[in-house]
Amino acid sequence: MRLKPQYWPLRLTPQFTPQIRLKGVMRLTPQLATMLRRNIRLRREYLYRKSLEGKERLLYEKKRKIKEALQEGKPIPTELRNEEAALRAEIDLEDENTAVPKTHIDDEYANATERDPKILLTTSRNPSAPLTQFVKELKIVFPNAQRMNRGGQVISEIIETCRAHDFTDVVLVHEHRGVPDGLIISHLPFGPTAYFGLLNVVTRHDIKDKKAMGTMPEAYPHLILNNFKTKLGERTVNILKHLFPVPKPDTKRIITFANQSDYISFRHHIYEKSGGPKSIELKEIGPRFELRLYQVKLGTVDQSEAQVEWVIRPYMNTSKKRKFLGD
Repeated sequence: MRLKPQYWPLRLTPQFTPQIRLKGVMRLTPQLATMLRRNIRLRREYLYRKSLEGKERLLYEKKRKIKEALQEGKPIPTELRNEEAALRAEIDLEDENTAVPKTHIDDEYANATERDPKILLTTSRNPSAPLTQFVKELKIVFPNAQRMNRGGQVISEIIETCRAHDFTDVVLVHEHRGVPDGLIISHLPFGPTAYFGLLNVVTRHDIKDKKAMGTMPEAYPHLILNNFKTKLGERTVNILKHLFPVPKPDTKRIITFANQSDYISFRHHIYEKSGGPKSIELKEIGPRFELRLYQVKLGTVDQSEAQVEWVIRPYMNTSKKRKFLGD
């Protein structure tokens, strides 16, 4: 049987696979075609800006050398004398916002402060009961999060649907024999994607004394991010902090990410001033777990061809001595 033109199969790259299907054949609706064209255009613009970074960095270095020479009263470097007039004209027109070139890393979270994060939580296929329970608790940990049963959904379809519905992040939780062992945070629309190992997971469900623990509030939490001092540590902080919206000053909920020897401890507390302003009682309300960063990619989780920004090398001779995130 010959298909009508509107039901012809599409030849698309994996990251732009549409979700709408009709009896095994992809159906191209006007809305879907518009969305695909928009995503392709935005991706091309992002890659173009990224390709310009090397040229902008080289131009910035030339301007910096001329500025230093003028400030110190030294002669202009010989290799820059032919370009001096044009570069000085550009320097005169710059302000504090345009003097330092921006990178694709700045672009990734450039609009993050304009609206609250919107997160989709899901799991690997056929999740066990402990993994499902853990994801239910993560839904309350991350404000504005929505949990989705994975079912038979493909990652590329999930990412495309999230882009269409203005989600800012996708969080995938994996397990091994019923024990949660992996967490992937993918920022939309273009990345980055951080891959963490999960260790020592203790959920609220595992704690027997429910009365002592109390209920989990849903107020936006204050964040404590401790000992992230390297460039990679600052990058990790940027990924983690943009999962949470800006809290009110008087909220009593606190979430801590404390780095020690490249293991990030997650703790969740509330505090009460029971005996006056100088007497503060801290109560842990769970869950708790440790994170170990092992990879950062510059694309979304569905893009297998995305550039790897950083990956752990555990078998190098110096890997046990080095601290990647902080002291």
